Formats: sequence, structure tokens, C-alpha cells
Amino acid sequence: MILEDTADFLAALAPMRSLMGLDLGTQTIGVAVSDTFLSVATPLETIKRRKFTLDAARLVEIASERRLGGLVLGLPRNMDGSEGPRCQSTRAFARNLEKTIGSDLPITFWDERLSTVAAERALLEADTSRKRRAEVIDHVAAGYILQGALDRIRVIRAEQDQK
Repeated sequence: MILEDTADFLAALAPMRSLMGLDLGTQTIGVAVSDTFLSVATPLETIKRRKFTLDAARLVEIASERRLGGLVLGLPRNMDGSEGPRCQSTRAFARNLEKTIGSDLPITFWDERLSTVAAERALLEADTSRKRRAEVIDHVAAGYILQGALDRIRVIRAEQDQK
């Protein structure tokens, strides 16, 4: 099931399950995963895109290996907040993925504006070589996307605890 609101997504999650964050590019998919407490995102791998069925099969494999509880897809909004063709493509990918994996695994979106810029900056600060940056940038960006969603989940939980 695809849920736009992070609070609704949180409510649909099974307890003590990790999340997977995705940075969808035209040629690669960056993948990151969280811990079961939903506090820390860790970059995992970059999938070279081929056909949707092959890409989805790898994502399903990761989801089942790690017993994931949900997916967070980076939504590439324009800088003014509007949605362009890349957002439409991401939403279509989510709908197709939902058909593939079923509605057991909730899917949500996270605004990914500047996630790749932040990942690039972090890799530069770590003195990563140009070649290595090219290899890891997508899954590091996925880590930034997932961490943003995890931070929002933490805030929602704190608000719920105060009620």
C-alpha cells in the first residue's frame, strides 16, 4: 500500500522491522536500510538498472533477506516544490513495485531535494576519490533519504508519546 503521509506510513509498519530507502535514478537505484529501531540509515548497495522486473526482483530479494517492514522512495521534487516528470516516474515505479510485492509492505515517499548534493559533500569531506564517489553516491544518497524519513518518524513518535 502506498501512503503519502509519514504518520499513516508509521501506523502501517509492523513492529521491529527495518525500512529500505531508495534513490531512483535513470541508470541506478541506490539502496539503504535502517536498523529495527528505525533510528539509523545505512547505505547498502547500488543496483544497476536493467528491466523493471529484474530491478524489482533484486529489491524483493533484499526485502525478504532483511525482513523489511516498509519502503521509502526518494521523490525528486523540483526546487520550487512542484512535481515534474521524474516524480511521475517515481510514482509509477512505486505503483508497479506495489503490484510486484503486494500490499503487505507499505511504501511512502520522502522529498529528496539536495540529497545527492549532501551525499557528494559528505564524500568529498571524507576525501573519497572521484572513482569511488561515482560508485557509492547513489546508495549514500539513499541513506540521506531514509535518514530524513527516520528523523521524521522519531518526531511523530515523540508527539504521540506526549499525548
